[in-house]
Amino acid sequence: MFFSARILQGIGLAIANVAEIAIIVLAISEENRGKALGIIVSGVYLGTSVSPVVCGFLVQHFGWKSLFLITIFFNTIGLILMLVKVKGEWKTNENDKLDLKGMALYMVGILLFIYGITILYDGKAIILVLLGLMLLVGFGFYELRQKAPAFNVKLFKNHSFTLYNFAGLCGYLAVMAITTIFNYHFQIVRGWNPQITGMIMLISPIVMTITSPNAGKLSDKYHPQKIATVGMLITVFAFAILLFMDKSTPLYIIVIAMVLEAIGMGLFSSPNMNAIMSSIDNKYAAHASASQLTMRAIGQTLSLSLMTLVFRLIMGSLDLTSNNYALIVKSSQLVCIICAVACILAIIVSVVGLKLEKKISF
Repeated sequence: MFFSARILQGIGLAIANVAEIAIIVLAISEENRGKALGIIVSGVYLGTSVSPVVCGFLVQHFGWKSLFLITIFFNTIGLILMLVKVKGEWKTNENDKLDLKGMALYMVGILLFIYGITILYDGKAIILVLLGLMLLVGFGFYELRQKAPAFNVKLFKNHSFTLYNFAGLCGYLAVMAITTIFNYHFQIVRGWNPQITGMIMLISPIVMTITSPNAGKLSDKYHPQKIATVGMLITVFAFAILLFMDKSTPLYIIVIAMVLEAIGMGLFSSPNMNAIMSSIDNKYAAHASASQLTMRAIGQTLSLSLMTLVFRLIMGSLDLTSNNYALIVKSSQLVCIICAVACILAIIVSVVGLKLEKKISF
């Protein structure tokens, strides 16, 4: 039941998030697009900043199942606001039919690929990874022949669009795992309770909440991917600090790294989104929105999958307890190296994408 409910949750979030970004792009003038996207991203981080404190309190005092009650409450508020306050409607490709075959190919392919990476320590998992890749390649060729594709592969003929999406994938791959790493470090390595951990982890999303709207405004004035590249560079410095994080690392050093990572991602998220959405015609807004959200989801999922793989390879079947903190630290450091490499890749493809653009204003 839990697994089925998570699938339904994923479907709902995918539909809502794709529509949200597409509506922003279509409803807001291009000169204010970055500012609008910055506000959206800021809202995401604001919710993220409240979540650890609320969830830490609920888990500690009422158990983990209580989390779903607060989720239902906030989702209901969001639904009411959409129904009452959002009066307009924005439609693109209204007469297109749903590409159900394409959807099925993609879903099975990405599921096999991601799951295979998660259990790559098992020799048989390589079969799942290869099968998933084959299905995804087949999906790409299939979509090229469709008049109304589920995933508009033709947009990737725009090299800047492709590279900015790949930069987004690398960026989210880099930062998603770090939240779990911090949780492990504070709760297992240091032995702090969920509520204290939640309070400390407020730092990053609060900084992102402040940074993102300003980054969005800057991306209306300067080339958005240049700002995103600067953000990734700052994030690399954060991971360079975290490479040495262990039980004896002073808390203020970790906080500095958290702040740098938050500033970096605040500068990266909305400008990268703006760069992706601005690199194609508005009539493809829904497709571009789906593309950048897909890259974000794949990046985040790959991040957690690789983290799971690293911990499995180093710790084997040992439990995540304070008795094994040395192995947890070693695993965390290796994950930070992988994340730093992903940030560097994001910087490289961003620079290449900028050079491929015919017109760049700064």
